[in-house]
Amino acid sequence: MPELPDVTVYLDALAPRLVGATLERVRVASPFLVRSVDPPLADAFGREITGLRRIGKRIVVALADDVFLVVHLMIAGRLRWRERGAKIPGKLGLAAFDVTRGTLLLTEASTRKRASLHVVRGEAALRDFDPGGLEVMDTNLATFAAALRRERHTVKRSLTDPRIFAGIGNAYSDEILHAARLSPVVMTDRLSDDEVVRLHEATRATLVGWIDRLRRETGDGFPEHVTAFREGMAVHGRYRQPCPVCGAPVQRIRHAENESNYCATCQTAGKLLADRSLSRLLKADWPRTLEELEERRGGTDPVRRGPGRGSRAP
Repeated sequence: MPELPDVTVYLDALAPRLVGATLERVRVASPFLVRSVDPPLADAFGREITGLRRIGKRIVVALADDVFLVVHLMIAGRLRWRERGAKIPGKLGLAAFDVTRGTLLLTEASTRKRASLHVVRGEAALRDFDPGGLEVMDTNLATFAAALRRERHTVKRSLTDPRIFAGIGNAYSDEILHAARLSPVVMTDRLSDDEVVRLHEATRATLVGWIDRLRRETGDGFPEHVTAFREGMAVHGRYRQPCPVCGAPVQRIRHAENESNYCATCQTAGKLLADRSLSRLLKADWPRTLEELEERRGGTDPVRRGPGRGSRAP
């Protein structure tokens, strides 16, 4: 799912292409995309695009007379900039936003149509899309710590909860926790003051670092290769590949449709975290340390056995 750094770079690229242009029409190819009826989508046609903003992971297109388009890309939604009137891709295409300067295509590489488009009128209606999470880039340590400790969760869940922090998802939370040298399953009420300081600094540094890197890679072009699995990430999507800090094989735990990637040496003092489904099956046979895991694999080098599922691009 495109997260704060990816959405920020999308907005960078969209601003010179959209702001000041007129939205001529929106061609919708999927009946699942538009999730609102009042005002109707056609009410946005012919209006000047006056600005862009981000609400969490959502992209907001502001139009004249206080009308807004709210786009949520979800997991597999992506944006493509093409020449004016470009055809909507037959298999992946959801919609085409035709403006006076070109066409913005919205695609989704998934059979489960989760991406959404809402049309709303007025700032009050727009606020309904904000779950209230803090913008970490603008948050000092005290406010960050208070939000983190407000509810008792694992630190991974708190980082990715849009009611607590805005724009952070599965990928960048893995990178943040690796940079902070924290286990993804440590409970927020167990964090020391020093650990909260590390987490705050790592969160800001990781997000700023990736925004800067993606901006350099994109330049004046359009971000066509947005993915949750990027070259240069420390642990996310790098199961059984070497940690860039210590060289130990990156581990993972799976939960629901997500997985967390972490380095046992850097983040959990060598302890392997229990994968919920597999550890239930193996019970006492579940390995507890990296050394025990390697013994059970017969000493096979985990890096040479090839990447796991998490290393593949979506």
